[in-house]
Amino acid sequence: MDQWKKLSGAENWNGLLEPRDKDLENLLSLCIESIEVIPDSVSHHDKRKPAHQEKDLFSEMGKKELEKLYTVTHYIYARSDVPSLVNRIVKDKSAWIGYVAVATDHGKEVLGRRDILICWRGTNSKTEWLKDFECSLISASEIFGKTHNPHVHKGFLSLYKSPNIEPPSYNKWSARQQVLHAVKTLVNKVNYRDEEISITVTGHSLGAALATLSATDIVANKHNRRAGSDKVCMVTAFVFATPKVGDKGFRDVFDQLSELHLLRIKNKLDVVPKLPPFPAYEHVGIKLKIKSYKELLSKLKEGLHFHGLKQHLVGLGRTTRSMFHSYKMSGFEEENQTQRAFGWAASDSLGILHPVYFTRSMQAQW
Repeated sequence: MDQWKKLSGAENWNGLLEPRDKDLENLLSLCIESIEVIPDSVSHHDKRKPAHQEKDLFSEMGKKELEKLYTVTHYIYARSDVPSLVNRIVKDKSAWIGYVAVATDHGKEVLGRRDILICWRGTNSKTEWLKDFECSLISASEIFGKTHNPHVHKGFLSLYKSPNIEPPSYNKWSARQQVLHAVKTLVNKVNYRDEEISITVTGHSLGAALATLSATDIVANKHNRRAGSDKVCMVTAFVFATPKVGDKGFRDVFDQLSELHLLRIKNKLDVVPKLPPFPAYEHVGIKLKIKSYKELLSKLKEGLHFHGLKQHLVGLGRTTRSMFHSYKMSGFEEENQTQRAFGWAASDSLGILHPVYFTRSMQAQW
C-alpha cells in the first residue's frame, strides 16, 4: 500500500499513533499551517473577507511551502443565521470561513496523488459564538438519509446549510453548496481524469466540526466519485480540538462509510472536545492524544490556552509554526534544512481559550 494512504487512515493509523509516526506529525503540521492561513489573512478593512484573491493567498502570505504544494481555487463563506430574538442586537453575518485548494503538478509528485484540500477555521465573531452555543440536536436526515435517524448540533448545521444573503459581493450559496460545487468541479476536471485523486478535509474547533460534517456529507452522498465512473476518491479528515458534532445516529452514518477516515487530535487539557456536555452526543473517528501542558506551565504569563493551534503544534513536538517538509510517499524527504520561525498573529481564531481561562490579552473561542 502507498505510504500516503497509510498516513491518510487506510489502515486506521495502526502503528502510527503510539509511538507517533514522524511522517504523520509532518502531515498534521501541514494541516495546521493550512488552517492558520485563514485567520492570518483576513482583510484589515473587513474582517469577514479575505485580504487576497484565491490564487494569491499562499504567495501573499509568504507560505512558500504551501504555494509549492497547493493552489487555492475556491473560497468558502458561511452565514451565521442568528435567532430573531437577538437579531436586533447581533445581526446575521456572512463571513469567509475556509477554502478549497488542489495540488499543483509539483504537489502531485510530492504528495503521491492529486489531493483536494478543504480547510475550515475556528470561531471568529460574536454571531459564530451564538451558533456554537445552539447545541440542541436537530435532524440531519435531509443530508445523511433517514436510515439511522441522524441528529447533529443545531448551530453547526445552520452554519453549514444557511444560504448567504449579504452583502451582494459574497457567494449566495450555503457553505455546503460551495464546498460540494468545488469538489465536483475538481474531481471531474478533464486534466485530472487519469489521475488518482484524494480529498483531505481539515479544521480547528468550530472548523473541525464543519470539517466533520462536510467530509461525511461528501462520502455519504457520493461526491467523491467521478461522473460516469466507478472510481472513488479516498476522503480523510484531520480535525483539531473538535467538539462533538452529532448523536449515535450520526455516528452510525459515519461508521458505515468505508471510504471515509477521520483522525481527531485532542490536546490533553483542552475542554472543548468534551462539549457539548450532553450524553446524547458522541464523537466519531479515531482519537490521537497529545499534550502541551508542560511547556505552558513553564510560561504561566501566557495563560492556559490548551485549545489553540499553537499548542497543538507544540503537542506534536514542534516549536515553530512551519516544521513540515515536502515529502514523497516512499517517506518524507527534506527539501530544505532551514526551519522557519513565525510570529503568532493576535487572532481569536487561533483558539486562545477557554471561557474559564481568560487573560486580558486573550479571547475565548471554540
